Amino acid sequence: MSAVGRYLEEFGIPTVQISLIREHTVAFKAPRALWVPFMLGRPFGAPSDAGFQKRVLKEALGLLESDREPIIQDFQDDAPPDQLGYDDQQLVCPVSFPTQSKVGTLRERVISEVAQLQAWHEVSLQARGRTTLGVTGASPERLADFVTSWLGAEPEQILSDPEQAAAVNVKFATDELKSFYFEAKLAQPGQHSAKSLQDWFWFETSGGEAFLALRTKFAAEGHPEFKGLATLSMVPRVVLDSLAKR
Repeated sequence: MSAVGRYLEEFGIPTVQISLIREHTVAFKAPRALWVPFMLGRPFGAPSDAGFQKRVLKEALGLLESDREPIIQDFQDDAPPDQLGYDDQQLVCPVSFPTQSKVGTLRERVISEVAQLQAWHEVSLQARGRTTLGVTGASPERLADFVTSWLGAEPEQILSDPEQAAAVNVKFATDELKSFYFEAKLAQPGQHSAKSLQDWFWFETSGGEAFLALRTKFAAEGHPEFKGLATLSMVPRVVLDSLAKR
């Protein structure tokens, strides 16, 4: 979007963008941008909160009054909480919800965790009637096996498409595996919000621990192909900020 904005500006069309990844916006020198500390995919914060969304939009449009560029401004407030999940009375708990285990290697723990979450994901499918999984064509067990193989010295290079680059395979697999975790968690009775889901995955599951370990590994290796995964493509900035405060 930063590149598109700069292209339009050359034709005299003022632009402003809402940024979820600040580093990318700075690198591409967007003419005007408002960085928001929200979850990826939620540039206006919580859904169905028109008042808050209007605040974000007005602050972004306010940047058009500036004749200085490039300019990036930080939105100061977190998104308001939102309630997700399903009516408890429509659900029957199939098993107890798994807690993070410290027994075994990280790879073993992630694979075991995914197996335990399967029953909850099936409940989620029944309640929602749909899933965001399916892009890779791999099962959750296969996704867990592929992703955690990268924790070792001899990772798998191919997930489903032999023509895709290894980094693309890892990106697709991690995105889909994270969606599996979120959909399974939403089926658990109780109150859920975007923040509670985020905190649960990144700070309470072996899956989140594995993603953080992979990011550290990719950053240490410095391979150009995995540079995006080592910065903010795999782990959101808001999570890294939370980790820094812990």
